[in-house]
Amino acid sequence: MEPAPRPTRPTSMDKHRLTLTVLTLLPLAVACGTDTGSGSGSSSVGTGGGSQVTGVHWRVDSLTTNGTARSAPAGAYLLIEDGRAEGNYGCNGFGASATVRGDRVDLGPARSTDMACAKDPMAFEASFSRTLAHGPLTAAVDRNRLTLTGEEGDRIHLTKEDDASLYGTKWQVTSMVNGDVASSLPEAATGKAWFTFDRTAGTVSGSLGCNRFTAKATVSDGRVTLGAPRATRMMCDGSLMTTERALSTLLDGSLGYRIDHRDITLTSENGKGLTATAKP
Repeated sequence: MEPAPRPTRPTSMDKHRLTLTVLTLLPLAVACGTDTGSGSGSSSVGTGGGSQVTGVHWRVDSLTTNGTARSAPAGAYLLIEDGRAEGNYGCNGFGASATVRGDRVDLGPARSTDMACAKDPMAFEASFSRTLAHGPLTAAVDRNRLTLTGEEGDRIHLTKEDDASLYGTKWQVTSMVNGDVASSLPEAATGKAWFTFDRTAGTVSGSLGCNRFTAKATVSDGRVTLGAPRATRMMCDGSLMTTERALSTLLDGSLGYRIDHRDITLTSENGKGLTATAKP
């Protein structure tokens, strides 16, 4: 199995290639204001309350703009820490400076990757990025939920999300990687390739996009060593089989792995690899 700022958008998603860029994040001190909380239940973030917002991986659940609510694509998130914000709009990753004062959250100009995705995630991304950038947001925390409200009433609804475990997680493949270049999966393969590590059985199993597979998996010192995968033998069309062949070749040998909250990257010694996201 083979692994995975915004001027011009490609016209072909199947051939789209993304040159990964380093997001330059400007350092900015996080200050706490002197506002007070607003009572029990859902409360505004008050004195020292920036700590309720910062250092937390917030999954974006939905966005309400102009009175219309829409659900967020899988993988959309926001993290504010050490004077900067990073996250995913629903398709593209982004980074920006960030200031938290009392219950006010203010993001600077964002730099983002430039991947093309399907119509719905891109429409959500446009609204989400615009809401984040359009002036200060007021933060209100209720247990594990956060609401960010813009000055014109637009609202972002988020939920605290714990880190994913290597084992027992369904990892859905999102892109293939070759050195510093990543390619999103062809549309026909999107959402169909996934894998799960089983600690007790010492295996990895899942789908290559068309066929199911299983292989021995030994995990040690940040690396996963995989045996030759055994797979079913169904035939599928075009891009599905191309993706499957690439994934099958990758998932046979030693791979370095890195988990970043709910994303995992598997990389071989020749720089080829994949990225995947933990499914709920």
